[in-house]
Amino acid sequence: MENAIPWIVLFAHILILLCIDFFVLHKKNKVVSTQKALIETIFFVGNALAFSFLVYWFYNKGLVSNANQYSAGTSVIKYLTGYIIELSLSVDNLFVIAIIFAGYKIPQQYHHKLLFLGILGAIIFRGILIAVGLVLIHKVHFINIFFGLFLLYTAFKMLKKEATNEGYNDQKGIAKLFNISNVIDNGHFRTTVNGKKVFTALFGALITIEFTDLLFALDSIPAIFAVTTDPFIILSSNVFAIMGLRSLYFFLANMLERFKYLKYSVFSILIFVSLKLITANWLEIPEWFSLMFIGVSLAIGVWISILRRNVAEVSE
Repeated sequence: MENAIPWIVLFAHILILLCIDFFVLHKKNKVVSTQKALIETIFFVGNALAFSFLVYWFYNKGLVSNANQYSAGTSVIKYLTGYIIELSLSVDNLFVIAIIFAGYKIPQQYHHKLLFLGILGAIIFRGILIAVGLVLIHKVHFINIFFGLFLLYTAFKMLKKEATNEGYNDQKGIAKLFNISNVIDNGHFRTTVNGKKVFTALFGALITIEFTDLLFALDSIPAIFAVTTDPFIILSSNVFAIMGLRSLYFFLANMLERFKYLKYSVFSILIFVSLKLITANWLEIPEWFSLMFIGVSLAIGVWISILRRNVAEVSE
């Protein structure tokens, strides 16, 4: 029988982390150094890993509605798999966020403010999409095949975009719709230009980040359905991955070009997850294999990126 305690603990944990992030780690608009970003990344990843112990305890004590009859150990493996999938699929999102900031010419001291607000919106949107997806999974027969085919389409579309070197297309429609100017105005979202009230570039960047995160969520939410349909595991793994993404952005912001082959790792992960979804009704792939495949794919992407970069430096 379901108990409210796990959900209360989850949301309380999230709220505490958000307060620490906003009121302790980033009191003022300052540029985040690589060292500080690394420490924050370790902090948020550590929290996500520590929460796995709570996941084990909740399922071991039967405090969560466990329709899939997961053992405590299985629930932890599925939580970690979902968390790693969400983080790995978010690598592409980091590139897009960097391009959005560059396109709107947002000074670095305002990056955290926008990403923090983006997290709040992302949590809300993810919650809605997860709820809708779970309803479809349970009500519509073979909907997992549709999700799998959608992920296949996304994977090959991403690969084509990479092959043609197609960058992020600035959302001019958004700028026109909200009457957005290129003014920063000391970090405000609303200002006056030539006697007229307009939105600043910061607001434009925030709206664009929320819009693109919604598009990325359409990829990552179906992906985690290949791992589990348990609402608690899906939401907790997604939220912790999103929160870690913000600090990870600052850590990787100056190193994204060094790991450009990670895009191909993400491609292989999307292909694997889509095939797992499509064949879910006939073939059960063990979670240890999923974790191993994701880890090896990411490791190969990093290794090839470093190797190619070293070869290029030597040739110069």
